[in-house]
Amino acid sequence: MFRESTRIARVQPPIIPIVGDLIRQTPGAISLGQGIVSWGPPPEALAELSRLDSNPELHRYNAVFGLPELIDEITKKLREENRIPVDDKRRVFVTAGGNMAFYNALLAVADPGDEIILPAPYYFNHEMAITMANARCVPIPVDEDLQPRVDDISDAVTSRTRAVVTVSPNNPTGAVYRPETLGEINELCRERSLYHISDEAYEHFTFDGAVHFSPASIPGAEGHTISLFSMSKSYGMAGWRTGYMIAPSHLVEAINKIQDTILICPPAPSQLAAIGALRGGREYLQRNLSELAGTRARARAMLEPLSKYGRIAPAGGALYYWIELNTGHQPLAIVERLVREHRVAVIPGSAFGDAGNNGVCRLRVSFGALAADQVAEGIGRLVAGVEKILGG
Repeated sequence: MFRESTRIARVQPPIIPIVGDLIRQTPGAISLGQGIVSWGPPPEALAELSRLDSNPELHRYNAVFGLPELIDEITKKLREENRIPVDDKRRVFVTAGGNMAFYNALLAVADPGDEIILPAPYYFNHEMAITMANARCVPIPVDEDLQPRVDDISDAVTSRTRAVVTVSPNNPTGAVYRPETLGEINELCRERSLYHISDEAYEHFTFDGAVHFSPASIPGAEGHTISLFSMSKSYGMAGWRTGYMIAPSHLVEAINKIQDTILICPPAPSQLAAIGALRGGREYLQRNLSELAGTRARARAMLEPLSKYGRIAPAGGALYYWIELNTGHQPLAIVERLVREHRVAVIPGSAFGDAGNNGVCRLRVSFGALAADQVAEGIGRLVAGVEKILGG
């Protein structure tokens, strides 16, 4: 009999296409689901594409780690914004998005059966990638403020543990992890000979005084810290598939093998656009972030009526609100009803490892992908729908 790989069969179905199908079946539905921004690349990014006409070398295979010109821009950005020095102890790799950066890191450090610790709720593609690699995801619940508990992470470490993953600002909860907490996790990893994989795709999305912190900036972190970044969110380049990672130099050969096999080299047009964005797009980014902050505040005010059914969890960053509803309804069942009956889509907490334990159903709401008025319309439908479903 022909069959799919049992390894892949164990991977959860990707939730975004599932919800996307529901939306396509429901004319007029508004999606508060996907975690993207409403703006596109800055003009400086698109202007760089003109160089494709004058440089035939860009149409050939290029360096597996990325164009040197882009590496230089990333190195400057890491030094100035993240306080991460790039020297002979670490190496920058350009990747086809942040997800590829994570998979590169995972394959470089873990063998089948090894364990990867994820604070939960977790980003679903991380858990999916771990399963694909025949490794084991070890979820560790966060505290009431959605912060990781270092003692719980320490207690979960076994002889098979290879890495601890943090995502800050967090997808799906919007929590921004405290610098001291990230520092303690990084030190734990150093002491226990583990890698700290720090996903910082939402680094620029902080609000209400929250501060983003890069663990790789800690002195002595260079030998065990792998940092992942993305152009998809900040610079509106999700479809361009450009990300990058900075990893210890002793992993260079392993990552070269992985990237050469899967990608050969990052796409040149996307790299040119990234060069333009990093060189000239900062003011553009700040302007869009300022507008997004207003949309976010309006969305939070409109969500307040749902507090009587649970809580809107505290969120200092990313593009999300994490709603906790005191109900025995399963998250996907609520999502299906919201789309079909109220024409608004969100993402069920079950996709992030939260199946609705102890009578609490959780939903992720994104406020980043649409214009402010569309977000407001979607939030209005969401609140009315939840009140109808739970209030009867």
